[in-house]
Amino acid sequence: MMTLANRVIRQTINDKRSVMMILVAPLLVLTLVYFLLGDSNYVPTVGMNKNTIPAPLVTALKAQNLDIADISSNDAQHAKQYLKDHQDVDAIFTISKSSGMNITMYEPSSKGSKAVSEIQKAMASLNPTAKMKMSYVYGTQDESTFDSLGYVFLGLFSFFLVFIISGMALVRERSGGTLERLLMTPIKRGEVILGYTIGYGVFAIIQAILIVLYSFYVLKLSSVGNMGWILAAMVLLAVTAVSFGAMISVFASSELQVVQMIPFTLIPQVFFSGLIPLDLIPYHLGNLCYIMPVYYGVAAIKGVMVYGDGFLQIWPYLFGLIVYALLLYLLNTRALKKFRKL
Repeated sequence: MMTLANRVIRQTINDKRSVMMILVAPLLVLTLVYFLLGDSNYVPTVGMNKNTIPAPLVTALKAQNLDIADISSNDAQHAKQYLKDHQDVDAIFTISKSSGMNITMYEPSSKGSKAVSEIQKAMASLNPTAKMKMSYVYGTQDESTFDSLGYVFLGLFSFFLVFIISGMALVRERSGGTLERLLMTPIKRGEVILGYTIGYGVFAIIQAILIVLYSFYVLKLSSVGNMGWILAAMVLLAVTAVSFGAMISVFASSELQVVQMIPFTLIPQVFFSGLIPLDLIPYHLGNLCYIMPVYYGVAAIKGVMVYGDGFLQIWPYLFGLIVYALLLYLLNTRALKKFRKL
């Protein structure tokens, strides 16, 4: 028994990837979570017309942890349009005799929630029983978590599953000798990568279409924009996932090692997919989203589903996915050179 235990310990110590998985990966992920989910120093901005707000309430609001933007009465009356034009303002606070106290936000988010919390603290110091109505430019207060974050799950599930399948399959091809025999033929390395990408990309596209149709027609996920653009973003994201899986497989010698790389390759992308507002992340770490392929796909899907965007609004994200896929293709073609014996 002890002999077997000693052998397992020695094998694990000699496997650098296993050591990294056991010792380094948890610390890396926990550190990332600490920065992303820890206390934020973000100070929300609330727009209001001070002439329509009682002076004691204005004083109480100034004592809270928020910035006040003085807006005109016309802007206050058209709060939703103002928020569309000024996304640096997190909420509009208005008081009228007919509708009472109202808080208008751009969309359900932690930034808007923080603004509401500060307003409620100020109001509680004056009138604890006061009630406020809340509304959004995009989204509703009573929508479920799945409805409000459905765009994130669409992108993540598609990318994660395709990455796992393509990465493991390519490692199996190499370990079985199929890839080496293929490279001994006159076929070019670029054609090999393109062939694998097209082959697995077909199933990735089918999966993306199936996920979208099932989510909208069976799970009743709602979308403001055209479903066709959602499919386009999902397909591009799935094809990028195939290339991403191929790149990771180059550095793995077994299916297990592909799984071991998940904490370093996939988990960080979850946090930069839209679950957390990127401008709330300290030390400008939110800018890391631009090296995450999931960010581009999820941002395009959100634009269509939540804001009703069309091609003119989402094309930068689609272009980002195309550029990412092309760069991965070039990297994979170059990396494949080390497996060519002849």
